[in-house]
Formats: sequence, structure tokens, C-alpha cells
Amino acid sequence: MNAKTFDLAPGYAISRVIRGGWQLAGGHGAIDRKQAVLDLVAAFDVGITTYDCADIYTGVEELIGEARAHLLRERGAEAASRMKVHTKLVPDLEVLPRISRDYIRGIVEQSLRRLRTERLDLVQFHWWDLSMGGYVDSLGWLQELRDEGKVRNVGTTNFDSDHIAEILEASIGLVSQQLQYSVLDRRPSHRLAGLAASSGLAFLCYGSVAGGFLSDRWLGSAEPEMPLENRSLVKYKLIIDDFGGWDLFQTLLRALRAVADRHEADIATIASAWVLRQPQVAAVIVGARNQAHALANARILDVDLGMADLAEIGAVIAEAKGPEGDVYTLERDRTGRHGSIMHYNLNDGRI
Repeated sequence: MNAKTFDLAPGYAISRVIRGGWQLAGGHGAIDRKQAVLDLVAAFDVGITTYDCADIYTGVEELIGEARAHLLRERGAEAASRMKVHTKLVPDLEVLPRISRDYIRGIVEQSLRRLRTERLDLVQFHWWDLSMGGYVDSLGWLQELRDEGKVRNVGTTNFDSDHIAEILEASIGLVSQQLQYSVLDRRPSHRLAGLAASSGLAFLCYGSVAGGFLSDRWLGSAEPEMPLENRSLVKYKLIIDDFGGWDLFQTLLRALRAVADRHEADIATIASAWVLRQPQVAAVIVGARNQAHALANARILDVDLGMADLAEIGAVIAEAKGPEGDVYTLERDRTGRHGSIMHYNLNDGRI
């Protein structure tokens, strides 16, 4: 049976399924705030006690802060202390040339207010353009805030192997890297997993269900035509194209369905459970649009894939053509298929 928690740092354990937060930012429609708070607490009650958010997810830190306050009010301090919240710090692209210690401090102070806490459990730092210096200094300023007690742990988001190595060589104490990882996108295994193993860096993985493509809904479906419903689907459809196209994707879904039948589960659950079996993976970050989805995600922790399961899935993966390269390299090409759909200035240039 899979362990349901992971020690990300000494004295700091997280649930291996993390409740994603970007779906609460309003991109899929209006948010019922009261119901959203109840949904967040419902995830806590089934063992998903760790939450992911970001400074750029509109309103999400505030919602999670409300959920923490609800737990404190209704269950007491001990229950509230078991709720772990990971946020991200994402400076706008246009801010990078002039980023400062005060900017970093300002974002952290803002997150503290929104999340109603005196210390952030984990701040995950993202940097849009690695050709611009400043990311090591910025992480150093985050470490200063950690030393002050405002931040407990520091991590990164979507840095490639060479730049993770540079950051570690600068004596930045990283505990984790948030990145995209799925049966369709195995770029973290190409180089970064080895470096992470040698440095004790854990992976917190988003995209394990590829924006919903890795689900029973798409099994046997015709290839969708552009434009798709939202930017997330476009993003993951490009990954499917790189993987080998719609026919190979359908072959993968059939393999996942066969494994799911043996475990009395669905395709999405098996896809996430596969990611949890990969080296250096501490947790998967899975979003939910409602309480039912959130509760279903707890099932991931109950699935223990065997060697036969992994071999069946691996046989299809062996036919894949891509995606190639290091972590997030495709997405950093702002003129390319992947990078051109990204939004790079979501903090309104605040400095």
C-alpha cells in the first residue's frame, strides 16, 4: 500500500495528494465562495491535508485562508495546524530586470495576509526567463525570510536541470521542485531526477491527468478540433501531439483502462497513481471543480500499482516520440507552440 504522507523536510510531512487551487481562480466560471471553503475542508477530512495555490491565482489564497480559519474555529488549533499550504511566488516577466528584495518581501507579506498565517509552509519560486539574472538573488532573499520565520520551506517551480544545479551550488536550501509530470510527459525523468536524487530534492507534480485528458471521458473519443474550451486543454493537447498523436494516446487510455479495471478505479486515478510511483515524486497536485471531484482524488492514495500494471503502461510509453528535452524547456520558448499560449504578467507588474 502506498504511504499516504511524505516527509518533505525534517518535521514537515505532507499528504501525497495535494489539493490544487488554480480551478478556484474563476477560469471555469463564477466561484461560490462558501461552497468552495466547504469543499476545501471536505478534502481535509478524507486525508488531503495539503493545498497548492499561488500569488497569481486570483482569490485562491484568500479562499484557503478562509478554510484554515474555518478549521480553527470549528475544530481547534490542532486541526488547523495539520493543514499545510504551499503557495508560489511568480514575478511578472516585465519585473525580472528590476526585481528587488522589497518586491520579494512584499509578495510574501501579501500571501501571509491572504492565507491568515504568520508563516508560509512552502514558497515555490518561478522565473519566466532564465536568460535574465536575478533568480539566485531572489531565492537568497526568500531564504532571508525563512531565517526570519516568515517562510518555513523554499522550493522552485519549473526550473530545468542546469539551473537547479546552479541554485544548489549557490547554497540555496531547496526542498522541492513543482513541475509537470505524467504518463504523457516524462521530461523530469530525463535529467532532473538524477540530480534531485543526489541533492534530496522532491518533486511536487501537476498535470498528472493532463487537464482532464487522462480520463474515461476521452476514451474512444474523436480527436477534438481547435479552439478547445480553455487554455489548459490547449496546453495538454500539445503534449498529446508531442507524445505521438491521438491514436497512440488512445492506445495509452486503453492500457490505463485495463489497469483501472483490475483496481476498480478510473483512468484519472491510475494516471496519478503512476506518477506517485516515479523516482523523487513526493506528491501529485490534483485540482477539483467540486466536492465530488475532491473526494474522488483521495482514491489515488489507495491504489498500489504492481509490476504487471507498470509494465502494461510502460509498453505504450515505450512507443512515445516525446515530449523531448528538459523540464519546461518547450514552455520557455515564447515564440513556440507551447510558450506562445502562456500568460507572463499576472501580478500587474507590481514592484
